[in-house]
Amino acid sequence: MAAYIGLHQQIRSNNLKSSLILAGFPFLILGGIYAFFFFAMGGQEHIDQVNQRFITTIPLAIGGVLIWLLIAYFANASLIQMASGSRPLERRENMRVYNLTENLCMSVGMKMPQLFIIDSSSLNAFASGINEKSYAITLTSGIIEALNDEELEGVIAHELTHIRNKDVRLLIISIIFVGIISFAVQILFRNLLWGGGRRDKDDNKLVIIALLISGVAYFFSILFKFALSRRREYLADAGAVQLTRNSRALASALRKISGHSEIESVKSEDVKQLFIEHKALDDAGFAGLFATHPPIEKRIAVLEQM
Repeated sequence: MAAYIGLHQQIRSNNLKSSLILAGFPFLILGGIYAFFFFAMGGQEHIDQVNQRFITTIPLAIGGVLIWLLIAYFANASLIQMASGSRPLERRENMRVYNLTENLCMSVGMKMPQLFIIDSSSLNAFASGINEKSYAITLTSGIIEALNDEELEGVIAHELTHIRNKDVRLLIISIIFVGIISFAVQILFRNLLWGGGRRDKDDNKLVIIALLISGVAYFFSILFKFALSRRREYLADAGAVQLTRNSRALASALRKISGHSEIESVKSEDVKQLFIEHKALDDAGFAGLFATHPPIEKRIAVLEQM
């Protein structure tokens, strides 16, 4: 049985850890750039030149990252809905879902998000959007049918908490940072694979150095992204309890969801990362570092102690 964690203590702890993880992404990029200059320019013997080159490169690196972030950031909402195969859920189609959502929103004075549905018998849900205009909650038809009102309210409260805590923004930013580093790895690998014969040995050495550094940065960025995702799931569970005052209902919903969450029509791992349940591995070992969600049994155990 997991040790009891007070609700407010859990929220504070998760927020602090999430902030530290998110801060790791820009440090990875800048650290990778510095490491490249260090090894490419002769290391410690030429440290002054390394530092000077790094300092002059920082504005260019930050500018490029910001442009990439802005483009991907504002295009994400439509891309997520397209990748998930969802459609708008009309009020007349399901008053039950609308009433549950509206009541929860009114209880905390927040604007009601858009509602979408995925026509699937799987049991899952996710929140998306970066501002009030694009905030949305997407539910599968299966989860609507399988859960009773209290359980469904817990799931909706979980997703509303993601919106209230700006979790979707954080996860989208983490996905974009991973995408930037992944793009660098792909470009460098293709450059080495197809252009190696046209360059001298020194140039090829520089490409190999850059590729190795980018590969290491990509590995750690993946770990940061998954860690951030796991932290926000615990926090959203705690927030759902704050909204509903009913931890048992969400625990019961998670039991029903467990083993029935996979939506075969959704192929994007980035979208699956937003789900209330996906790829929850045992976090006791190395494999747990690559899980997007905490083990559902641990989430249930924590909820049952609240």
